[in-house]
Amino acid sequence: MRAGLAIHGLAAYSFAELAVHTHAVVRAWERYCAARDLDPTRAPYFLVAEPGLGTITGIYAAFEIGATCVLLHHRATPAEHAGQIALCDELDAGADLHGGRVVLFTSGSVGQSKGVVLPHSAFAASASASAANLGWRDDDRWLCCLPLAHVGGLSILVRCLAARRTAVLDAAASFDPARVAKCIELERITLVSLVPTMLVRLLDAGWTPPSHLRAVLLGGAAATPALLGRAAERGVPVLATYGMTETCAQVATQPYGTAPATDGRVVRVGPPLPGAELRIRDGRIQVRGPMLFERYLGAPTPIDRDGWFDTGDCGELDPGGALHVLGRADDTIITGGENVHPGEIEPAIAAHPAIAAACVFGIDDETWGQIIGAAVLCREQREPEALAEDLAGFLAARLPAHKRPRRLAVLSALATGVTEKLDRRRIAQAAAGHLVPVCYP
Repeated sequence: MRAGLAIHGLAAYSFAELAVHTHAVVRAWERYCAARDLDPTRAPYFLVAEPGLGTITGIYAAFEIGATCVLLHHRATPAEHAGQIALCDELDAGADLHGGRVVLFTSGSVGQSKGVVLPHSAFAASASASAANLGWRDDDRWLCCLPLAHVGGLSILVRCLAARRTAVLDAAASFDPARVAKCIELERITLVSLVPTMLVRLLDAGWTPPSHLRAVLLGGAAATPALLGRAAERGVPVLATYGMTETCAQVATQPYGTAPATDGRVVRVGPPLPGAELRIRDGRIQVRGPMLFERYLGAPTPIDRDGWFDTGDCGELDPGGALHVLGRADDTIITGGENVHPGEIEPAIAAHPAIAAACVFGIDDETWGQIIGAAVLCREQREPEALAEDLAGFLAARLPAHKRPRRLAVLSALATGVTEKLDRRRIAQAAAGHLVPVCYP
């Protein structure tokens, strides 16, 4: 098979053919800028990142000429696009952005969406760090079923371009487990990046990985020990990973060829990748390294003078240097003066045999400040009151009193955002009218 780009079910292009398409985009951009007396390396190059050849060659063109490429999510609303474009006004003013950068917008799962400015050098450092862990084989083909306007999807394109290996794009409008399973088989995929919700849906659909699949990078949200157990039973070669837009995707990943590990509460992600440094300050994960972003649009840099960035995630480093991610500091529930992280509770709930997935959130309470609420997705129909009674007995021996959920809602679905991460706020709102008490023995 020729190395280059494959769009599943549609077309395939060698790198030589991609170069022809990319150069045509470069020439068109240069003509556009010349007609408006603009510097093509300074003017913002906006792309609505539809999953297709046009977006990919546009991205490659921006990298080739050193333009500042602004990627807009293809599923965002016109109002969201307008707000993001308004944030980019400073690019037109040349606010220290002279090309060689990518602007990506966070999903807005915590607060408002932010414009993250990433230099091209950050992508190069990230690709090198990933390769140091995974290595490359001649037959490697990396499936991209993540949005191209998010760092997980974009990084696949950059890694494959740098290594001259094939990127395979799933151009479907949304994630379809049956389609993705078929793609992995027919396209002989060896590497794929997924978020936990995607892996759950694949396993629920009965998927068993083919022998040619050598690694599933699992990140974007915390995976539960129960999910890793299910994946191991099916022979899925999972590598737990941690990163975010601001770190140009992964900065800590389970070493290639090892089995996922957990301390029973949370998944042990692994040590930092080469070039990345991690430390814990006041319970929060901080990162330093060449794969870091520069700043947010319209805001001062949040990186301190020693180069450390506070991720806003809570975590721990074990004696061996492996990272345990507990969840967003913003999601911390303060109940009776105790700080509780949803990431500590959700795996315990999801370990119950009747429960497929769980989402934990805080509920205001006059006595305790907050109590812990949980919304769950069941494997089969259950009455909420009966499940609450069953769950109380199950959790009593697994969680200390201050970490036990006191309210439970059984929902037909758990809302996710555009990156398939659980949308904690929307789930809490959906659960509000369905909560039943959970009473412990």
